Amino acid sequence: MSDLIEEPLASNAPEYTVSELSGAVKKVIEGGFGLIRVRGEVGRVSRPASGHLYFDLKDDRNVIAAISWKGQVARMQVRPEEGMEVVATGRMTTFPGQSKYQLIVDDVAPAGMGALMAMLERRRAALAAEGLFDAGRKKPIPYLPGVIGVVTSPSGAVIRDILHRLRDRFPRHVLIWPVAVQGQACAPEVAAAIKGFNAIQPGGAIPRPDLIIVARGGGSLEDLWGFNEEMVVRAAAASEIPLISAVGHETDTTLIDYAADLRAPTPTAAAELAVPVRLELVAALDGQGARLSRGLAQGLGQRMQRLRDLARALPRLDGLLAGPQQRFDTGVQRLGGALGLATAKKRGRFEGLAARHRPEALLAMFARRGDRLAAAGRDLDGRMERRAERARAGLDKWASRLAPALGRLIGGAGRDIAKGRARLAGLAERLEAAPVKRLGELSALLEALDRMRLTLGYAETLKRGYAVVWGDGEVVTSKAAAEKAAALEVQFHDGKLALGARPRRAKGAAGPEQGSLF
Repeated sequence: MSDLIEEPLASNAPEYTVSELSGAVKKVIEGGFGLIRVRGEVGRVSRPASGHLYFDLKDDRNVIAAISWKGQVARMQVRPEEGMEVVATGRMTTFPGQSKYQLIVDDVAPAGMGALMAMLERRRAALAAEGLFDAGRKKPIPYLPGVIGVVTSPSGAVIRDILHRLRDRFPRHVLIWPVAVQGQACAPEVAAAIKGFNAIQPGGAIPRPDLIIVARGGGSLEDLWGFNEEMVVRAAAASEIPLISAVGHETDTTLIDYAADLRAPTPTAAAELAVPVRLELVAALDGQGARLSRGLAQGLGQRMQRLRDLARALPRLDGLLAGPQQRFDTGVQRLGGALGLATAKKRGRFEGLAARHRPEALLAMFARRGDRLAAAGRDLDGRMERRAERARAGLDKWASRLAPALGRLIGGAGRDIAKGRARLAGLAERLEAAPVKRLGELSALLEALDRMRLTLGYAETLKRGYAVVWGDGEVVTSKAAAEKAAALEVQFHDGKLALGARPRRAKGAAGPEQGSLF
């Protein structure tokens, strides 16, 4: 049995542990590829919370894992994005924990202008789809801003050109926010500067700008790449203060130009767009003042000439007043006759009213009213008697109906007899007192009417000291009628007094003049 078991063949090949083999492979790879540049398309990109950047470099057949540490990422001018063709500079190493090799990338550059422009176009399309470049969002640039905020490098020629141009055209208060205009710090600093100017409150210690200028000189696409970053574009689009973009030369275009309210081809042109020329404004103002003076003088002259033309077309004052003055004179002449005629009419009406109110007419009127009052009194007595008769008949009727009702009450409810009798007694008293009260009221009214009749009669008037003169059986109301009467009588309140007959004097007979009794 022991003969059947063969011993293993002896070999001189060295034996390695897993760690020794992994270390040997690591040395070989790092020694053979110390610093290399790899061209490929960026695949999967991942940036965890640690700040490191993990991505893949691939071509049509193979894939290499790549990694950039946090410090390396901060120094990159262009960060890799998925689908971008780049040239990565770094060194090869291995990751023994997973038995794989990877590229430690120090820097990334676009593989060509076409790739970088393609990435720029994709970003521009994505931001435009969100509406950040719409014309309706753009704000008008103020004509003469009081304070201008400039976001640029404080040490370059750009800020000197802007200040010099503003001083030549129209000096303004300028606030400078220093930023880096290229490199990794460009985008965050420019975005923070735009937000910082918008955060300044009006009326504070630092004046709030009325206009912001973001400026930088010319350069390559890579140098201007910070102004293509998404954070800068969004800050420019969200700015409440109007913003002018002046990045690069006239042929350079960045994404901030689309989001700004106005694009200037150069920083110097941005200063020219920000303020007008003061001397031109003064000259224009002088010209407008001269035009205003000429227009005012010309307008006054035209209106004076128009007034003179209209004055010649108007009629003369004498001709306008001739007709009304003639009508006035005619009215004055007719006024005297009209006053006399009106006086005569009034006098005739007055005499007619006086004739209607003579004593005999008043006595006849009083007599008629006394007769009507007497007739009314008699009629009132008759109505009162008839009402009394109806009241007695009604009382008898109630009395006839009362006895049966009392019988029913006594039979149906004996406890209410006393209450019914008291109520019946009250009704009987009211029934007996009602005719007496009504007759008393009517009698008082009749007596009042009779007193009024006597008061208005002429007999009562005679008692107050007046007298009526009768001549030949008629009331005498004038001296002439008394002289013509053959006999006169004076009626007082207690009787008449005859004055006797007087002889009639022949017409034309001479004799002593007899005085009047009155």
